Amino acid sequence: MLPGLKRWILILLIGISVIVIGALLLLGYHPLTVSGMFLREIMEHAADVLPNRISGLIVITGGGLVVCLAVAKVTLSVLGAYLPDERDSIPDVLYRRRHLQSGPRVAVIGGGTGLSTLLKGLKYFTSNITAIVTVGDDGGSSGRLRTELGVIPPGDIRNCITALADEEELVTELFSYRFEQGEGLEGHSFGNLFLTALYRITEGDFLESVRVASRVLKSRGQVLPATLSAIQLVAELEDGRTITGESNITSAGGKIKRLLLQAGENQATPQALEAIMEAELIVLGPGSLYTSIIPNLLVPGIAEAIRKSKAKKLYVCNVMTQRGETSNYSVADHVEAILLHSGTPLDAGFQLVDAVLVNDQPPVVPTDYPASPVTIDQDRLRKLAVIPIKRPLVTGDSGVHHDPARLSKIIMLWFYRAKRRKPVSKIAGSPESGKGAVEASEKVTAEKA
Repeated sequence: MLPGLKRWILILLIGISVIVIGALLLLGYHPLTVSGMFLREIMEHAADVLPNRISGLIVITGGGLVVCLAVAKVTLSVLGAYLPDERDSIPDVLYRRRHLQSGPRVAVIGGGTGLSTLLKGLKYFTSNITAIVTVGDDGGSSGRLRTELGVIPPGDIRNCITALADEEELVTELFSYRFEQGEGLEGHSFGNLFLTALYRITEGDFLESVRVASRVLKSRGQVLPATLSAIQLVAELEDGRTITGESNITSAGGKIKRLLLQAGENQATPQALEAIMEAELIVLGPGSLYTSIIPNLLVPGIAEAIRKSKAKKLYVCNVMTQRGETSNYSVADHVEAILLHSGTPLDAGFQLVDAVLVNDQPPVVPTDYPASPVTIDQDRLRKLAVIPIKRPLVTGDSGVHHDPARLSKIIMLWFYRAKRRKPVSKIAGSPESGKGAVEASEKVTAEKA
């Protein structure tokens, strides 16, 4: 039955049938009459062997099996066009369509590898995810594309798209591939060039280029830049220095006093504000405090939208401090910096976040690692009116970083439990009552899962 042979076999059978019909007509027999007599004799003999009811049931069962087989083959043939052998099975697709699409609406705000780590686990609980990503990167491949082509830095957005993709390992490997040689190509990642090419094809519509990339990779959720302007970060250090540029801030070696955005048209993306207001759960972090999380809050409208949103709000603190940004920082130091830069009163942190999720399991830290675990100071967190939630967020495989599966599972458990409780902002009519609500809630929320 090789290609091209089937039709000739079919033509051969048709030819033989035509010859038989001609022979019957030549002998004076009508083909329909002969066929009817033949079928009648078969049915009469069958009735003699088996009762009518039994033979009828056998025929009906046989016909039903043929119909079921045909329907199954047609269904598999149609679905096969959308589900090749190397992709997900049909049960996986049904699970994703029915369960994940009905999951809670989640807005995740941050950038860098921390945000992509969370998305890798979160996509298995809901596909209604909006990742709002900072666009202040000015180093490496993103920085070169930003300077040479005027495109919004695609690096963090690329990481989030690949983290949400179905074929995570293969896509991540492809999009993270960096050219090691070639004039103009050396140092660039394929994913950054892919997004830049889409940016040109869509005539400078960066949102459309990101949407196209997400469709190509079948991402479970959407990725949005916090602003459509390539922001420039400016850091004021405690020693009086002023450092401009994200890559320069981390290498300056001083303690950051305040972070600013360089003057410009830094308006929040309307779709990002809409996603925040419609979200049921808002997650800040994890990620670099001053170069991934706070830059989003400095974009006009983002922090205000978070405060106004009726969603449950959680900040995920880093497992380790970060040299050049948060050396010797405690959990409260992280939270305080977020409140200060978002314009939230330091004694009413619940207006911005309901709780902060912190790791309480000692990570396996290499001897030469240039950082230390973030310490938990509950007394200061109470004064900031933010509930601490202590959980084991690392594994032996994840080392000094969050484990994606464990982190996302704990976040979703907290969300569903928090939905059953009255929000702190409703319990508290003032900063003082907010502190009281924190103290009362800690007895429940600080327990081990």
